[in-house]
Amino acid sequence: MFSSAVICTAALFFISPLVQDESYHNFCDSKMVLNVPNFWNVVSNLPFLIVGILGVFKTCKFQNSKIQYLLFFLGISFVSIGSGYYHWSPSNSTLVWDRLPMTIAFMSLFSIIISEFINDTLGKKLLFPTLLIGLFSVIYWQFFDDLRIYVLVQFYPMIAIPVILLFFTSKYNLTYGYWVLSAAYFIAKIFEYFDHEMDVWFNGISGHPLKHITAALGIFFLLFTYLRREEHITK
Repeated sequence: MFSSAVICTAALFFISPLVQDESYHNFCDSKMVLNVPNFWNVVSNLPFLIVGILGVFKTCKFQNSKIQYLLFFLGISFVSIGSGYYHWSPSNSTLVWDRLPMTIAFMSLFSIIISEFINDTLGKKLLFPTLLIGLFSVIYWQFFDDLRIYVLVQFYPMIAIPVILLFFTSKYNLTYGYWVLSAAYFIAKIFEYFDHEMDVWFNGISGHPLKHITAALGIFFLLFTYLRREEHITK
């Protein structure tokens, strides 16, 4: 698993820099409602805030390994704020505040998976180095207009996590929440890709708000499994 990360990182140096396409900001939703521009893209971030805050309060009561779970749900909370801010006025300068908390969430989740399925101590030791790499990837993109590191930070964990789920055994029984989250992430990416088409198919609701809602639902389900698991531990 770690050798594949090294290979992917090394491969970055053999491809051309990835520049942020300006057309990325051209979302289908441009509705002005209640003086909120791009209304659905903005307000569809509220589920992230709800599940993030709920997750922070609930994981504070966990008996063990609180920090990884706290940072994950804290990252999700800030995704709501950062993404809402970005979608209010989409541009590269506002996109930074969307991507920074996303890296916190991605890297924290990756650390959790390693702790639960591979080695608890290793997962905890990797938490802060991977968080720094994630934050650096966004800063690097902002200064050098190169997305290569950020692409690795976002997509490697989401590819590696299903592989870990398949080939490693967790120390916990309730792990199906990770499969639901992985499926939600995949479906959310489909909604994102077909942003404009969804607007036609769903009569005015474009794909990007559906992406936000689907991803948040996956996180809600993951939190539910965490709480069920904690109930079993404390019994």
